[in-house]
Amino acid sequence: MASSAPDSESQTAPAITPQTHLHFVTGRLAEVALRTQVEQASRRDGFSYSVQVMPITVAALITPKWLLRHLEVPAGVSHVVLPGYCQSSIEDPSGSGSDVVSWRTRIAQAANLSSDKILCGPNDCRDIGAWLSGRTSKPDLTKHSIEIIAEINHAPRMSIEDVVALAERLRNDGADRIDLGCDPARRCEAIGDYTAALVQFGHRVSIDTFDSWEVEKAVDAGASLVLSVNESNRNLAADWGCEVVAIPDVPDDLKSLDETVALLERNQVPMRLDPILEPIGFGFGASLLRYTEVRRRYPEHAMMMGIGNLTELTDVDSAGVNMVLLALCEEFSIHSVLTTQVINWASSSVKECEVARRLVHHSLAEGVPPKRLSEELVMLRDPKLRPFAAEAIEALAAGVRDNNYRIIAQDGVIHLISAGVHLQGNDPFAILDELLRLPQSDNVDASHAFYLGYEMAKATTAMQLGKQYDQDQALKWGHLTQSEDLHRLARKSRHGNEGKARKQKK
Repeated sequence: MASSAPDSESQTAPAITPQTHLHFVTGRLAEVALRTQVEQASRRDGFSYSVQVMPITVAALITPKWLLRHLEVPAGVSHVVLPGYCQSSIEDPSGSGSDVVSWRTRIAQAANLSSDKILCGPNDCRDIGAWLSGRTSKPDLTKHSIEIIAEINHAPRMSIEDVVALAERLRNDGADRIDLGCDPARRCEAIGDYTAALVQFGHRVSIDTFDSWEVEKAVDAGASLVLSVNESNRNLAADWGCEVVAIPDVPDDLKSLDETVALLERNQVPMRLDPILEPIGFGFGASLLRYTEVRRRYPEHAMMMGIGNLTELTDVDSAGVNMVLLALCEEFSIHSVLTTQVINWASSSVKECEVARRLVHHSLAEGVPPKRLSEELVMLRDPKLRPFAAEAIEALAAGVRDNNYRIIAQDGVIHLISAGVHLQGNDPFAILDELLRLPQSDNVDASHAFYLGYEMAKATTAMQLGKQYDQDQALKWGHLTQSEDLHRLARKSRHGNEGKARKQKK
């Protein structure tokens, strides 16, 4: 019963025909769940199959050499499907000298098949049905049409070195341009130095100030966009020789924006228009209508939307907000957004915009909703839960013969399973207390207790948030997910090797 892993760990499923016979290889603990998934897929897709349950508890511990000693492939098999965790190891070389071949080739020879008929499925057997149907294939999300401008607020309050380091992180997250946000209360005498340092490291730079002196110094040092221009400074724009962002004098005054646009056009100043997105409570809905009106009036001009007024000024995680705003931009042909990530709930806004712009571009280009395209912005809850059937849990509890502990969390209940042990409850402290009163608990040392506490804490968090819990796997937090080591499997493998070494010594 291996844990789930990204789809990239598995190979493409075979094309199914009435002659297809798939031979699945698994361990004892995954047998019930695998058979359930394969039987459903067989009825749906019309293929025959066989399942070989290896004499090993956890399929993820299967090695190619061990597999060759136990593999039994019936006649008429068209493909052998191994657990996903075998993917990397079967490509390793086997043998020496002129006899060096991959383990995949040796397995294929033993099965009397060609190497391309030896496949590795998904790591988690509960994904077999989706894998066989091809639903795990990924869409092309490489294209986008929206520029991300990442603002560094109050940049002059930071050192040049810190600004450059922050700009590099923002670029790595997807920013196309770095916006130097100046301090309205104090002129930055070194703004040219800040700009030049960013340009030196390959950044495209915009300057965010109404101080014409700061603008001139920044533009001289390589800034190529000025935020922003209205009645107060539009007469100077022709002298700067760069693109500007035109805004109304006050957000709901489109007449003043028209006047600024007309002047800039007469002076042939390149521009993009931003009617100003207002926060909720200050005319948010009306400001969205202004974007549609400006797009109607000026179909030939580029537009920008500053989205920080919504993400920074709303008590809500920013990912969903960014997704919706970039969808509006894509539909309105607004091809640049200005964002910042100061408040903690919006601290990954640049990365969220990077993901969102690809999703919305694909959605509009292909005429499909942005669903089942990517899980990177599904951060709080998981897209789908994959519970085990009650029969599978009971079979697991009855089939375990070793003292390693398995943890399953679903339907508000944590199951702790080992040889002769099946504890259930929703309180990890109570479960551990009950475990320590059992005779079988003599193997729970401090390290083991820490591990169980850590995993049950993850399980509790998963159930509270509606997330999938898989033992020894990181909870999925979208693009913020950080992988974890397979602590339980590594521990078991290490102890097994130590046992073999002791036997050999004797």
